[in-house]
Amino acid sequence: MKFTCTVDINLPREQVITLFDNPDNMQHWQDGFVSFERLTGGIREIGSTAKITYNNKGREMILQETLEVYNLPEEMTGFYEHKMMDNKMQNLFEELSSDKTRWTANIHYTRMAFIMKLMGWIKPSMFKNQVQKWMDQFKAFVEK
Repeated sequence: MKFTCTVDINLPREQVITLFDNPDNMQHWQDGFVSFERLTGGIREIGSTAKITYNNKGREMILQETLEVYNLPEEMTGFYEHKMMDNKMQNLFEELSSDKTRWTANIHYTRMAFIMKLMGWIKPSMFKNQVQKWMDQFKAFVEK
């Protein structure tokens, strides 16, 4: 499954990147965020891994992030592994003007457990809506 989400943010790109690139800010725009823990490699080092923990309606959800591309302010791409699914998320940041930035997220699910495929078949917009919601919440957080 592949899809793209986009949001235009009313801030200069450098300011958007500074806020996006700080894991301490994830709590402000990602529902259920609990922690970000570096596992291997250095900060912003290609191939480095991190454990991202969420509380999803009372259940712990853990993702392992592997950094594939780090070329900010233009791009940051990560590969995310979970016991039920894996996906690649390419984040692109385009400077639309001196005070406006477009964030585009290209998502590609490379593996999904049967139950996740079934959920995607029953409600195909579910995965895209979640990504778009977090992007919209990031916009609200940084513009306030």
